[in-house]
Amino acid sequence: MEHTHTHSHSRSHSHGHHHHPIDLKEVNRAFVIGIILNFLFVIIEVITGLYIHSLSLLSDAGHNLADVASLAMSLMAIRLLKVKATEKYTYGYKKTTILVALFNAAILLLSLGAIGYEAIHRLLDPQPLPGKTISIVAAIGILINAITALLFFRNKENDLNVRSAFLHLLSDAIVSAGLVIGGIVILYTHLYWIDSVLSLVIAIVILFNTWQLLKDSLRLSLDGVPDGIDLKKVREDIQKIKGVKDFHHIHIWAISTTENALTAHLVVEANTEMETVEKLKHDIKHELLHRNIQHATLEVETSDEPCMEPDC
Repeated sequence: MEHTHTHSHSRSHSHGHHHHPIDLKEVNRAFVIGIILNFLFVIIEVITGLYIHSLSLLSDAGHNLADVASLAMSLMAIRLLKVKATEKYTYGYKKTTILVALFNAAILLLSLGAIGYEAIHRLLDPQPLPGKTISIVAAIGILINAITALLFFRNKENDLNVRSAFLHLLSDAIVSAGLVIGGIVILYTHLYWIDSVLSLVIAIVILFNTWQLLKDSLRLSLDGVPDGIDLKKVREDIQKIKGVKDFHHIHIWAISTTENALTAHLVVEANTEMETVEKLKHDIKHELLHRNIQHATLEVETSDEPCMEPDC
């Protein structure tokens, strides 16, 4: 069931017709390593955060735990990509990848509320904290998140879940860097309110990343046209192909976070040979593959018979 996946700009490559497969084995390994390393880090952060009463460490641990959960769900969703289609689920379980991305975004938004509430509460009543400990723990975080983010770097453009994992880990690394600086500042200045301010900054960083993920996954859940595909441009380009009279009644939607589908009506001249029609369909499907549309269903009409669909 592994289909090739295409970059929307694969044309720009030196070998014009190169399709980019998502390396499932590599992605699988990246998720497993990412889950283990991040979970260990969450344990370190929670123990230290509770011990020294640092809210920024605890809020970071909370959001790292949400990341571990989202990595685990993304891994499950990507595994489900390979499950064969059945008579009840004719596309298999590919859509779970979209639902998981949506669910991840929702979880992150919830954790933001909790972090924000606690941070404002603490700002009004700052507690003394050991800055050095915060810095050391956060430095470990930079290392872990940077290593894991790199594992996803190669496949991040081919799949929404891989991209969301990459963004999560990258934002975690940035947040940890902020905590290191905060810890050093606390160490030398004893301005303990910095801890709360940092956790609010963490919340804003996550909100920024999550919002886009929420928008993308919501659009795909509602069968919207996936990001990077311009329906108008698809129609114009297909109509330019020799032998195509018209290309209309187009629907484009996502089957999973990596695969897209299209149905459309293709109008040809009234007396076109069957062989020519088949070749035309083949050319169109190849063109669509370059636009990251892997499954195309084309209904052929001749120019002398009107379209019967209500919205033609």
